[in-house]
Amino acid sequence: MRLTIIGGGGFRVPLVYRALLSDAARDSPDRCTRVTLHDTDQDRVRVIASVLAGLAAGVPGAPEVRVAGSLDEAVRGADFVFCAVRVGGTAGRVRDERVPLGHGVLGQETTGAGGVLYGLRTVPVALEIAARVRALAPEAWLINFTNPAGMVTEAMATQLGHRVIGICDSPVGLVRRAARAAGVDPAAVGFGYLGLNHLGWLRSLTHRGRDLLPGLLADDEALASFEEGRLFGGAWLRALGALPNEYLHYYYFRRETLAAARAAEATRGEFLNAQQGAFFSDAAREPGRAPELWERTRREREETYGAEGRAASGGWQRDSCDLAGGGYERVALDLMAAITGDRRSRLILNVRNGGTVPELPADAIVETVCEVTAQGARPVPCLSPGAAELGLMLQVKAVERATIEAAATGSRRAALRALALHPLVDSPAVATRILAEHAQHAGHG
Repeated sequence: MRLTIIGGGGFRVPLVYRALLSDAARDSPDRCTRVTLHDTDQDRVRVIASVLAGLAAGVPGAPEVRVAGSLDEAVRGADFVFCAVRVGGTAGRVRDERVPLGHGVLGQETTGAGGVLYGLRTVPVALEIAARVRALAPEAWLINFTNPAGMVTEAMATQLGHRVIGICDSPVGLVRRAARAAGVDPAAVGFGYLGLNHLGWLRSLTHRGRDLLPGLLADDEALASFEEGRLFGGAWLRALGALPNEYLHYYYFRRETLAAARAAEATRGEFLNAQQGAFFSDAAREPGRAPELWERTRREREETYGAEGRAASGGWQRDSCDLAGGGYERVALDLMAAITGDRRSRLILNVRNGGTVPELPADAIVETVCEVTAQGARPVPCLSPGAAELGLMLQVKAVERATIEAAATGSRRAALRALALHPLVDSPAVATRILAEHAQHAGHG
């Protein structure tokens, strides 16, 4: 199996390669034999290649790593293409977060005005990548990591149809933590999950035919043992009757998270911009230490993840079991194995809605439980969302679709609609000012 990673200079690429190495060590029959990296930043991709070389040292059958000089070269001959680009780099994320905060609304990479701004910049590039994959590797499967993942996957699906599948580590992390809190092996549970990317709810958690979720929601001690329980609090979770994705903290506790973001010394983007800049600089000077430097930086990144939500909910540290990785890269490998081996696996993925949520268009991307075979991923029947959840899904999907329209056509009217209709933007006048400042930055590169 041949894998291409577009955005191969990204900081999280070694997580994928490390998971591939575990398959190589087991001599899996459908293991990956070659990884091709491509990135517009040649300095960064060389650093990441040195990290991968260090990780592969001493591992029999480690996938060959090569760096492609062009997108077309990278895509040709691929069986799977991972899309993990960050258009504008971490400096772009800094602007996406700071501009909205300057106008009194939340700035975040995928949520609120920040997510819309990131989508406006990213969708055109994603469409170009999808078009090249369709032309040069029409039998390949594209697995999208690029944020905002649901929006970007939906844009790419206009080119690739069902052969593009979006993934995210948040839902699988929620299931894993909830199962541990309920006292069962995460590998032994069934689950019902539905929503959009970064806007979903765990509605059931079954073990040996029994739904454990009602008992978990009633147990304050168990809820206090994992991240989402502490983040939302038992009283609110019982009122909802479900476990929300961590990103819903921005919606349910918007006042508190906005206050925490405005009070923070640096935004998440500013932290990552400085941290990753230091890593790439240090690793370029000392390539022999690149794996060690990467692991140290990765650990710090995980420890500080979600700091705003934790600050807004009382302040607490992440659990050690959530710092080791094993999230989205494991989902990606499980997805590839299910397709190549034609195994019936159940995974939470971003795919076309079909009739899963009748109120949404059939081609809208939703995040839900899917059965994966050699034919791809198909949503399994699930509980319909409640009125409150459906209302939020409909509004955010309207925002996503307006953002895609604006990015694909250049329509300022669609961009304004996307910003102003977002639940976390409280005024069309504010949306107009944010859009104007964003355009000013874009005009200056």
